[in-house]
Amino acid sequence: MKKKPSLLERTRAYGFLLPCILIFAIFLFYPFFKTIFLSLYKTNKMGQAKLFVGIGNYMDLLTSSSFYNSLKVTLIFVVIVVVGSMAIGLLGAVLCNKAFPGIRAFSTAYALPMAIASSSAAMIFKIILHPSVGILNKLTGLNINWVSDPKYALVCVAILTAWLNSGINFLYFSAGLGNIDESIYERASVDGASPIQQFFHLTLPGLSPIMFYTLVVNIIQAFQSFGQVKILTQGGPGESTNLIVYSIYRDAFFNYRFGSAAAQSVILFVIVMILTLVMFKIEKKGVKY
Repeated sequence: MKKKPSLLERTRAYGFLLPCILIFAIFLFYPFFKTIFLSLYKTNKMGQAKLFVGIGNYMDLLTSSSFYNSLKVTLIFVVIVVVGSMAIGLLGAVLCNKAFPGIRAFSTAYALPMAIASSSAAMIFKIILHPSVGILNKLTGLNINWVSDPKYALVCVAILTAWLNSGINFLYFSAGLGNIDESIYERASVDGASPIQQFFHLTLPGLSPIMFYTLVVNIIQAFQSFGQVKILTQGGPGESTNLIVYSIYRDAFFNYRFGSAAAQSVILFVIVMILTLVMFKIEKKGVKY
């Protein structure tokens, strides 16, 4: 008969977990509940809760055209970033899946964006897109002020973010391709399947678990994008690139409306949580293990 663990043995396990629990409590749980608390108050310029307003901050947001514009801009941005970054990462992984001279150099180039800080990339991108000295206008012969025109600003920021996120996607997809049995491609070739048919009927289904994980991670990352917006556009021109994260930053540290910023943070959390739960709900239908 198996001996029951003593009280000391049972508490020892919790003792080992205690440092992790403390770190999570200080840097995750406390800020989370503090944000919910502040979202129910009007604050002073120091961020201290002064006047309880209940859901007043949320009601102000839900009747604000600026907030709805931020939601719309953020959703468009997320779609462009997620589709673009996953497409670039998948394309790079497929191209580098075969051995050929210089494969390591190409693999390094495709994975390089994950090692570049968003602020540094944004500064370089800003020079590239400069209307008078930028290389993009020089090469194309155009005369467009890319980051100051509402028609192009959001797309420019989204393309930069998609490229930055593509590096880690390349690594994920490369690992996934390495786990697909090569013999199924040989059998498909014998049966007369073209490379395009093999890609859609063998490669994509084989990558579905990695694609699902990558999709979830990329959506969360896209909603959290901040540095490139701060450097390239500061939410402008107008409010064409005023993502929710930048709106939170602007309300808190420029307008000193910490209660409103906290309410936006809670709404952003709810949106990301709902999207994540929905994706996990449909996982069983689209993911093949």
